[in-house]
Amino acid sequence: FQVPVIENEKFVGIVDLVNKSAKKFDKDKLVDIQIPDDLTDRVEEIYEKLKEAVAETDEELMEKYFSGEEFTSEEIKRGLRAGISDGSIVPVFCGSAINNQGITLLMDAVVDYLPSPADIKVIKAKKAGSDEVVELKVSEDESAAALVFKTIADPFVGKLSLFRVFSGVIKPDMTVYNSTTEKTEKVSQIYILRGKKQIPTDKLIAGDIGVVAKMQSANTNDTLCDSARPVVLDKIVFPEPTITMAIEPKAKGDEAKISSGLQRIQDEDPTFKVELNTETRQTLISGIGEQHLDVIISKMKAKFGVSVNLVDPKIPYRETIRKKVKAEGKHKKQSGGHGQYGHVFIEFEPGETEDLTFEEKIFGGAVPKQYFPAVEKGLREAITRGVLAGYPVVNLKATLVDGTFHPVDSSEMAFKIAASLAYKKGMVDASPVLLEPVMHVEVYVPDSYMGDIIGDLNKRRGRILGMNPQDGGIQQIVAEVPQAEMFKYATDLRSMTQGRGYFTETFERYEEVPPMISQKIIEEAKKSMTDEDNNE
Repeated sequence: FQVPVIENEKFVGIVDLVNKSAKKFDKDKLVDIQIPDDLTDRVEEIYEKLKEAVAETDEELMEKYFSGEEFTSEEIKRGLRAGISDGSIVPVFCGSAINNQGITLLMDAVVDYLPSPADIKVIKAKKAGSDEVVELKVSEDESAAALVFKTIADPFVGKLSLFRVFSGVIKPDMTVYNSTTEKTEKVSQIYILRGKKQIPTDKLIAGDIGVVAKMQSANTNDTLCDSARPVVLDKIVFPEPTITMAIEPKAKGDEAKISSGLQRIQDEDPTFKVELNTETRQTLISGIGEQHLDVIISKMKAKFGVSVNLVDPKIPYRETIRKKVKAEGKHKKQSGGHGQYGHVFIEFEPGETEDLTFEEKIFGGAVPKQYFPAVEKGLREAITRGVLAGYPVVNLKATLVDGTFHPVDSSEMAFKIAASLAYKKGMVDASPVLLEPVMHVEVYVPDSYMGDIIGDLNKRRGRILGMNPQDGGIQQIVAEVPQAEMFKYATDLRSMTQGRGYFTETFERYEEVPPMISQKIIEEAKKSMTDEDNNE
């Protein structure tokens, strides 16, 4: 639609291909100029392609094109508008937002070429509580339906809900039904946003975008409608987060402020997720890229007055055993009065389930039944810390096979301690190994980047499971990659594919860590545990 005019390597104007005219930027004004000689051939070539695209939108225009007749400016606009509406034409404009160049021309083009809400006669929605599709006319006379597409947590005004009206009219003081939360709320004053200005208005009709303050039950993707005709509009599909980092306060005592700030930012940004990992004791934040998380950190400081650091999340490793062993645990203590006595023999072996499997095969009452639960409890508490690096133990089967007791000194506590002592001895002898979480990864990239992406995934210890061609020259690469190798993959993928690749990942299973890497992880974990003990 436009070709840039470049002088001395600077963007100074544009050639309007539709009207075959050129304009130069003069501060805030546009000045008409001749089409530069060095652009004449290029302008003619693109203009021919533009006419061909216009001709394909309408039979009448196609006939005119093949008979060699020139299109009028109105015919070109009509054809372009039709092509943009059905997606066969994608308009490209030139401009610089930072220098405020070409912005007015872009806004005019939106009016001239993009479909108006009035062009879309009917909106499809679903009847609230069912899958029945209903049609809403894009008209003031239709029942009201609006979609909240963005939420802003303003520290002064409170919650601002930005919405688009799809049918009917939204007015101040009217009562609307939120079909998502199934609550009714009164609309306060409604505004039109123009930059930071809030301009009050008495009504918003189909196609209008507005904002309302302090609507407590409304969240992003909620439908606001007439209670007499509750409907659910199609929701916006937001991308899933692709990068996760741990967040830490720079100053002690800021934890409450951080929690409150993150919650409010999460309310206004559906692509941002917050999770408290109880195992690693870290607050994890997830977004769609490093830049996204940097913006969140800046918001935390500007809006909520709290400074934070981003650090790599700790990997939730696991431990397990590879062979069957029998271990003894004996707890005997005598210190005046009643002593403590518990004595057990436990067989440890790889189990079928992730959780502990506990059995007992005691003959002749060597250990009384009332102490079985204490033995199991002692083991359950013990498996939260493995013997290699202090990570939880999974896939473990423990069978109580023998032991002895004292009629006076034995107690539940004594057998609990005896069980944990047997666990510590047995695990060391049972060939313990470290397990790491493995992710199921699906990467989507243009064909030309396939080799680089597969090579990179192999470097990350990934296993390629398959490649599936998608529409538009895109390839899907399915792989399994250790979670430890996937940090900041979103940034690396963007860099390798010039921003054209994206991926999804989900947890698949735990797998044994290769010995070399395992040794390094164990050493780091032991060092970390020593540091924590010293701090305490």
